[in-house]
Amino acid sequence: MKQANGHELNEPPNAALDSAFFRLLQSSYEHFLGSPLVPPGTGASWLYREARFAVLAANTESDPRFVYANRVAQQCFEYSWTEFTSLRACFSAEPADRAERQAFLDTVTRDGFATGYRGLRTARSGRRFWIEQATVWQLVDDAGLCQGQAALVRGWRNA
Repeated sequence: MKQANGHELNEPPNAALDSAFFRLLQSSYEHFLGSPLVPPGTGASWLYREARFAVLAANTESDPRFVYANRVAQQCFEYSWTEFTSLRACFSAEPADRAERQAFLDTVTRDGFATGYRGLRTARSGRRFWIEQATVWQLVDDAGLCQGQAALVRGWRNA
């Protein structure tokens, strides 16, 4: 299957449907936001394939790398799963916008989550677009250890 931009949308790798990672996304979101990330009765497959909002997640490396991007995120940013999961998270924003992005992420680190983010991003093709209505939260495991940060983006439009 092809995206509108001509990039292939292959079947997701096992990591995209990993039930343990999905539980981490879901439980952390519910902990910090007080509501479920996905509708009752759905799960990892629905979030990856059918959600109408973008979800991305990055790990805790000193220069974090994306470890998850659902199909909507892949379409929005024009990267395949393989390309996304090899991308450093800071490269989702242009150099001039990285300080603002980092300040927002620092708030997330301090408070556990933040909502209402709007920021300029660049797709693989160079197309610039605004992400809007973004919520970012810490991914905290059962032991209370931070495993990264995730973002839910409900809106976007070309710049």
